[in-house]
Amino acid sequence: MSLFGAGRHPWMARLSARGNLPGFDGATGWLNSPPLTPADLRGKVVLVDFWTYTCINWLRTLGYIRAWADRYRDLGLVVVGAHTPEFPFERDADNVRRAATDLRVGYPIALDSDYGVWRAFNNMYWPAVYVADAEGRIRYHHFGEGEYDEGEMVIQRLLREAGRDDVPEDLVTPALDGFEAQADWSSLRSPETYLGYEQGQNLASPGAAFDEPRTYAAPDGLELNEWALAGDWTIEGRAAVLNRADGRIAFRFQARDVNLVLRAREDGASVPFRVLVDGAAPGEAHGLDTDEAGEGMLVHPRLYQLVRERGPARERTFEITFGAAGVEAYVFTFG
Repeated sequence: MSLFGAGRHPWMARLSARGNLPGFDGATGWLNSPPLTPADLRGKVVLVDFWTYTCINWLRTLGYIRAWADRYRDLGLVVVGAHTPEFPFERDADNVRRAATDLRVGYPIALDSDYGVWRAFNNMYWPAVYVADAEGRIRYHHFGEGEYDEGEMVIQRLLREAGRDDVPEDLVTPALDGFEAQADWSSLRSPETYLGYEQGQNLASPGAAFDEPRTYAAPDGLELNEWALAGDWTIEGRAAVLNRADGRIAFRFQARDVNLVLRAREDGASVPFRVLVDGAAPGEAHGLDTDEAGEGMLVHPRLYQLVRERGPARERTFEITFGAAGVEAYVFTFG
């Protein structure tokens, strides 16, 4: 653990107010808590964490947010997760509830399906953290991953300002594994890549058409960060949708992790899939959602970790083949 407490950093002496904490009137519902009002939060240090459950960038911050919520709850910190959906299925409260259970998000969650809380904060990013002092003034914000030491030291400082004299000075060191493991930035050369035409790029399959079924073929070779479809697909605005069984997606990548947001169009359907890396089963490089043979099952709409390299990352070709129609593939992310 680090032994550097909040009071030992000169820049911490200047945490200027950046406006007042908006309320949560725009929330469409709550999980893990009744609705929190300004009266409920009066005198508390409040951390608001904007998230959406398929976002790998947020997932890599979760270990810290959870650890802060657990460590400082009894000292006067309230963590509120504002869940603002990126994809349509993330508006479904049951999907968020399932994800919160699976991901061990136990602190209060404001469901922000209509972006009311997002707009009240003038927020533009996932993840985004805002910290307000006991007087309701926003004193700190951070967008994206990182700055975990600074974020915790802000919490410590504001709790002391609120009158707590028993705030620890050391910093948490959460165990980070699964989706929460930090990216291998030193070898990561593949960017987030959307498969719908609204944000998509680098599709190498010839003859692409939008909003209509088409049979695609994957080229023999892909350049780094190109991807291709094979089989009968419809490229829609937000996702590529498989129309017939045995459709395939290929991606030339360099990263430790390959993740893909997937949904089965038919509610309750389960779709088997198989992953190959350089034409072979992934073996030890399998992800959380595949076995050594590359076999996996799409059940719930979420982010699936399909590859986690155990050795040094290098350029490789990823392929996933689905055993039934109706798959919606939204976005690749890497780590």
